[in-house]
Amino acid sequence: MKKVLVTGCSGFIGNYVVRQLLKNNCQVIATSVDEGKARHHDWFPLVTWVPFNLQKDTDVGVFGQPDAVIHLAWEGLPNYKSLFHFEENLPAHYHFLKSLIANGVTDITVTGTCFEYGMQEGMLREDMPALPANPYALAKDTLRKFLSELQKLYPFDFKWVRLFYLYGEGQNPNSILSQLQKAIINKEPAFKMSGGEQVRDYLPVEKVAENIVKVALQNTITGIINCSSGTPVTVKQLVQNYLQENNVSIPLQLGFYPYPDYEPMAFWGDNTKLKEIR
Repeated sequence: MKKVLVTGCSGFIGNYVVRQLLKNNCQVIATSVDEGKARHHDWFPLVTWVPFNLQKDTDVGVFGQPDAVIHLAWEGLPNYKSLFHFEENLPAHYHFLKSLIANGVTDITVTGTCFEYGMQEGMLREDMPALPANPYALAKDTLRKFLSELQKLYPFDFKWVRLFYLYGEGQNPNSILSQLQKAIINKEPAFKMSGGEQVRDYLPVEKVAENIVKVALQNTITGIINCSSGTPVTVKQLVQNYLQENNVSIPLQLGFYPYPDYEPMAFWGDNTKLKEIR
């Protein structure tokens, strides 16, 4: 039975990743700062939960000797423009992962972000240059580069999963579908949104968790791996699909909000590499 350490276990993605690992008969060591939030999940009695604050704690020996690590933790989202990401998160997360590796961990999977591609448009491939255009993306891409350099000193398998957009139960209340659900429940006269013409790449969080675990439990395909559907869809279509699938209706007030300035107008991920993993 493979023993896997999951950081950020009580977060949106972490909850689903823990469930998926248990489905794969893995022994899970789950860690986060908030025990109360972790206990809320039905998987809590089935895992070994270890409290750990990446900004303060240093003794990674508390985790024992996991066979692999899935590092999901990252503070300060969705404030992508905060300098906190590279002033505080970057050094804390690098030293945490380096300590685990120095302590004998030889298999690391870390979640990155499609924002590492910067303002490039169209279908984004892993062999394209990283051109991060906000502090969050810069910190993530720099962490990836630091860990790649660390491989020259320590032998470990390294998988960097670039997440695109995801949705599902438990998502951030500021996400578009959460806002849409709130507008419907509150019986608002219209749903205020951007023009909706921006093109994105979406996956349900259950599928994202399945992909992350699939990547983590193999070592044949490593390096950067896009976690994406490979199918471009407009934000307006995403909203319309949700309304249709849930048999609800609300007028769309298109153009109420401006388009975000921290991401390009149209991009989606090439998932060829992901699909090669069986």
